[in-house]
Amino acid sequence: MRAILSTLLILLATAAYAGGANQAAPDPDPKPGAETAALPDKAAGQACANPDALGVSRTVEVDTTGGPGFGMEHYKAYDFLQDKEVVLTFDDGPQVRTTTAILDALEHECTKGIFFSLGKMAIGLPNILRDVARRGHTIGTHTWSHKDMRKASDQEAKDEIEKGVSAVARGAGAPVAPFFRYPYLRDSKASLAHLAGRNIAVFSTDVDSFDFRRQSPDRLVKATMERLNKRGKGILLMHDIQPRTAEAMPALLKALKAGGYKIVHMTAKDSLQTLAEYDALIEKDVKGLPAVGAERPMTSIIRTVPTE
Repeated sequence: MRAILSTLLILLATAAYAGGANQAAPDPDPKPGAETAALPDKAAGQACANPDALGVSRTVEVDTTGGPGFGMEHYKAYDFLQDKEVVLTFDDGPQVRTTTAILDALEHECTKGIFFSLGKMAIGLPNILRDVARRGHTIGTHTWSHKDMRKASDQEAKDEIEKGVSAVARGAGAPVAPFFRYPYLRDSKASLAHLAGRNIAVFSTDVDSFDFRRQSPDRLVKATMERLNKRGKGILLMHDIQPRTAEAMPALLKALKAGGYKIVHMTAKDSLQTLAEYDALIEKDVKGLPAVGAERPMTSIIRTVPTE
């Protein structure tokens, strides 16, 4: 089911870009800038407007040297979360309506997450991905096309990883975090070695929301909280391409606060540099999207003038 949904959405997003659908979420001022490690947070320096917000209890910075693994389902070396602490993570986006709805819910609660973007989706809908960055969330990568790494050759796996990195950085308009999550959570020995050599941290999960399953938003919240309460803390896996997740997000965030949970925002000590050969390799798929640092902000091109 995950594979079918992901493939359909990738095809839709890629086709839509060619037809101008990247304008579905207009970006008033992309401000790419290759010299920065992240796009500016539009809320930076502003106090939270919601006095009852879930917020962020602490921000942790990760030194990704050697490719450490996080998420006790697969990588059991770094159990850094305290009781009742949660990391919010979202895979497979960006997507036109759902990602924006999730961003709005997170912003209302003044909290942050990690978005593991697919390369094809990122270059198909760059304005939405740039909104993710501007709102202060961490952006990681999730391969180019959601290929199962255990079914790929060593070279295919490397290509999937690096094309994904180049495309997500191109879509975001700035370097992204050296954070990676495997499609289907299925790693391989060779790809793990490649990630370690590139100093890219690998993310599994502690609690899976299973939001790809057919269920109501209310049931999704209830089932997710039951799994989280059983474990007591953890990295929570969700998908920002899922309409039910977008619909459930406000209620889920309220349930987390009511349950005494606190959000931990994970950031990276260093940004991830793309490889030139893969930057060139994705050019045929970019369809005119400017390179990082090459795009002028819209406010320097378009302005409203007084009428006489």
